[in-house]
Amino acid sequence: MSKKLRLILGDQLNSNHSWYKTVDDSVTYLMMEIRTETDYATHHIQKVVGFFASMQSFASELKAVGHNVIYIHLNDKNNQQSFEKNINNILAQNSFSQFEYQLPDEYRLDVLLKKYCSELSIPFQVFDTEHFYTTREELGSFFEGKKTFLLESFYRALRKKHHVLMEGDQPLTGQWNYDGENRKKLPKNHKPTPPLVFDNDVTPIVSVLKLTDIKTIGTINATHFVWPINRKQSLELLEFFVTECLPLFGSYQDAMTPNEWSLYHARVSFSMNIKMISPKEVIDRAIKEWENRKEEIEYHQLEGFVRQIIGWREYMRGIYWLKMPEYETMNFFNNQEKLPSWFWTGKTKMNCLKDAITQSLDYAYAHHIQRLMITGNFALLAGVHPDEVDAWYLGIYIDAIQWVEITNTRGMSQFADGGIVGTKPYVSSATYIDKMSHYCGSCFYDKSLKTGVKACPFNSLYWNFYDKNEEKLSKNPRIGMMYNVWRKMQPEAKVALLEQADYYLKNINDL
Repeated sequence: MSKKLRLILGDQLNSNHSWYKTVDDSVTYLMMEIRTETDYATHHIQKVVGFFASMQSFASELKAVGHNVIYIHLNDKNNQQSFEKNINNILAQNSFSQFEYQLPDEYRLDVLLKKYCSELSIPFQVFDTEHFYTTREELGSFFEGKKTFLLESFYRALRKKHHVLMEGDQPLTGQWNYDGENRKKLPKNHKPTPPLVFDNDVTPIVSVLKLTDIKTIGTINATHFVWPINRKQSLELLEFFVTECLPLFGSYQDAMTPNEWSLYHARVSFSMNIKMISPKEVIDRAIKEWENRKEEIEYHQLEGFVRQIIGWREYMRGIYWLKMPEYETMNFFNNQEKLPSWFWTGKTKMNCLKDAITQSLDYAYAHHIQRLMITGNFALLAGVHPDEVDAWYLGIYIDAIQWVEITNTRGMSQFADGGIVGTKPYVSSATYIDKMSHYCGSCFYDKSLKTGVKACPFNSLYWNFYDKNEEKLSKNPRIGMMYNVWRKMQPEAKVALLEQADYYLKNINDL
């Protein structure tokens, strides 16, 4: 009897995959916890634990229904701490006649497994992960011959192709995009719905991480791990979102307020990114809830959520596979600075950054505007090297896998790709932060001051950024107005702003 060995990566926990439809004694599944995966970035401890706990749970579920599973734990004596060496060991110890794997989502693993299979002495086969709405190549084909890669065009095409919120070939309500209604600040004294959290005991995994001396960042409560670690919990979290949070999600999806880490966000990105639940079932469930509660859930609340998943998530993946590996070296502004030291501690006098970073260290999570317009905004204004920004985002967030992280940070957040993803750099002064948050009122710095001891650093750094990059940005039609304002300023006002920015940049670790 010919025997197959099938590799399952840590972000391929899709129990609905066709691989598992039948129990076949000639098939063995291989999963492994290895140092090459824990060490390629300095990860948040909750991220490492979340992956390992979910992988162990998935392996147990496969075994429970009769599948053959080999699971290599991090501290197993025979663990060679690499995919290739562990697979070689398993193949040598057993009489497998075929090797199979699913397409990895990360470029580095795609290269690794292709190279490994090219040297195999037995046949191999590669399968789709059966997770995304699109193929790797679909975005590239869609934009073939085009100079720009407009998200909105791709989003509309996917809505049509998969008949999501459509009436024939037209969008429901006659309007495609309700982004303009997704930018409200939380009303003062508004108390958001408390988040659903889980009480997973992950003490054994945390103990192993300590024994193996794996370097991590952030904190964890090992007896009350709050993230879902299996499909059942992932579906519970989705159910909580659609019933409790969706009615206000769209309105406040960009809002920020101190000491509220979840707000009305779904927090299903970790579950989706390791494939415990699929984007289609997430979207279908949200649409079903809206259809049943149209009087309670306005359409724009739903559309904003659908756009994040079928639009943004699929778009970012398409850009990744179209532009890698060149994408991870792009540095449009030639920024060279290091991240301020307080990015690793949260110990800064700037309220917005203190809150966003502390929350990230505590929960391995921040929502998209905290990532884009607080931490990302500051890093870009400070001229931080994109490699530094990538490493921080990839490490600190539980949902960060390179295909979705690098396109958001190096592209959308840092404009390091020169405009492939974003049509302009996403930078702001204190004005935007105050408009969307409750951070500024109790901050050490004064949002209204541009210069002086208490001047908000975002204000002078904002104008310094435009001044420094005028040659590269002045022709951008979306920001021409800012250069008109800058050129009309009095020379002494410009000098004062640039001197203030220079002082802050030289003393950045003390801000």
